[in-house]
Amino acid sequence: PPTPSGSGGSGRGDGSHLTPRGGSGVGVMSRREPGPEPGGAEAAADPAELESPDQCLSLLPWDRFSAWLHCMCVVGFDLELGQAVEVIYPPHSKLTDKEKTNICYLSFPDSNSGCLGDTQFCFRFRRSPGRKVSLCCFLDQLDRDLPVYLKKDSAYYYGYVYFRQIRDKSLKRGYFQKSLVLISKLPYVHLFRTMLKQIAPEYFEKSEAFLEAVCSDIDHWPPPVPGKVLQLSIMGVIMKLRIPTYRDKPGTTPIVQNIHQADAQISMALPTVHEVDLFRCFCPVFFHIQMLWELVLLGEPLVVMAPSPAESSETVLALVSCISPLKYCSDFRPYFTIHDSEFKEYTTHTQAPPSVILGVTNPFFAKTLQHWPHIIRIGDIKLPGEVPKQVKVKKLKNLKTLDSKPGVYTSYKPYLNKDEEIVKQLQKGVQQKRPTEAQSVILRRYFLELTESFIIPLERYVASLMPLQKCISPWKSPPQLRQFSQDDFMKTLEKAGPQLTSGLKGDWIGLYRHFLKSPNFDGWFRSRQKEMTQKLEALHLEALCNENLVFWSQKHTEVETVDLVLKLKNKLLQADREHLPVKTDTLKKLQTHINDIILALPDDLQDILLKTGTA
Repeated sequence: PPTPSGSGGSGRGDGSHLTPRGGSGVGVMSRREPGPEPGGAEAAADPAELESPDQCLSLLPWDRFSAWLHCMCVVGFDLELGQAVEVIYPPHSKLTDKEKTNICYLSFPDSNSGCLGDTQFCFRFRRSPGRKVSLCCFLDQLDRDLPVYLKKDSAYYYGYVYFRQIRDKSLKRGYFQKSLVLISKLPYVHLFRTMLKQIAPEYFEKSEAFLEAVCSDIDHWPPPVPGKVLQLSIMGVIMKLRIPTYRDKPGTTPIVQNIHQADAQISMALPTVHEVDLFRCFCPVFFHIQMLWELVLLGEPLVVMAPSPAESSETVLALVSCISPLKYCSDFRPYFTIHDSEFKEYTTHTQAPPSVILGVTNPFFAKTLQHWPHIIRIGDIKLPGEVPKQVKVKKLKNLKTLDSKPGVYTSYKPYLNKDEEIVKQLQKGVQQKRPTEAQSVILRRYFLELTESFIIPLERYVASLMPLQKCISPWKSPPQLRQFSQDDFMKTLEKAGPQLTSGLKGDWIGLYRHFLKSPNFDGWFRSRQKEMTQKLEALHLEALCNENLVFWSQKHTEVETVDLVLKLKNKLLQADREHLPVKTDTLKKLQTHINDIILALPDDLQDILLKTGTA
């Protein structure tokens, strides 16, 4: 009898992959779009196109809010207690004591930062394990349509902070110090930054009732569906935006058009939900952007030492994004303090520094982290009005204090030769007073093309590990993927290496060898492995559907037929549970086969099988 098997060897990952299209430049890689493939299964239709999530799900109060935020916190300063969470809204939101402690310390700049006035920054911290997530299936559905680098990591929360510190003689301390913090699993830094800029100043002037009204507005927002133009109303201001999807061509951002006649009430159109000002962040060290790209790609331990949380958080986020559309798979902390629950873990001298990017502002870290191999010292980030002076790579022993001059402190020798063209292009832009947004576009495109040139040979090789379709039999378990062989991959580089799409010279082989040992390769490969395994399962389902299963059942015993029915039901469950890329028609056809087989059986077996679910 046929043995429709479970998914074998899928590994972890988020199921997103980059498919080589051939050629070079922007858009070489994108996840395969749904549609028929030669001899293969078609991917399932986009659920957002079939029906809106509102129609798919009966949303309860606070469900819409929870799709965007976990909660809002107000963190103040108490003379006796120090930093303390004063308000959590909605009141039913759950935070553990450890999470509250992390939020308290991460929501205020270090005292040495001297941030007078209003400051915005973000942080990231570990969620406490064991908490159930409401709306889990619904949010997973939305997550599937995101590019891999925007998929949420359920182990972490982001904190988006608007901090105000102003003189106030009426207070004992002499200063008003308070932060409004948005806690979310979504990495939409630009959206939440824009939102805080709208609501925080007004909140500081008003009261908790204002916060309640803000949360009520958010609870009326549409779900964060990728690919749809969304209009989000917040205290009289309407933000118009679009969340990217994995179908978007890398390096392109479909423009959300600004105010039209038809929607004159739109207050602002956001060009992005997640991107930071790349050039502004890299400006202090842009002579070394290629080396920094290598360090991030390889998952090397990196510390960003900056004068304030705003600079540290933006620079860390810029570093993480520079290998897009690859996902940075290690931990990163846009703002990290000595009070962080992972402080001891990340600063220990008893073992090698972990694969993590830390953004710090406390001078104490200059001493504590001096054993780290790569340190970036950022000065005050200003909009560049003159051509930055070339900053040489400095030796780590020269980094004594946080007051050391800006630059990159490392003994790392890049694998690739320096690309002088991008530096000249950016320098010319500064001389010509090119807008920083335009400089960021140039820089983002440069990083994208560099990453694509690097990853395409890996994509080609991994695609070759897929068994041929003729190996897929409905009467056998789906075939396994062939094993990844580093030696075999290296042999492909001579004819199909990065030289096909990049003119950059250097030790590409050495870079690949190093990358294959990194967390970024592990995360990328597991993701591709999972997706290809699911593809094999989908093709196996197609093969089953194309068989005359009723005719088969008539030639076999009742025991074998019942076994077949149960296995087919399990296949349907698996397709739903693992979101296999199968057409709806295929699933309907398989269900029809199951029903026809059952109806051909004796009545007593029919009753049992019609009631039976699956294992």
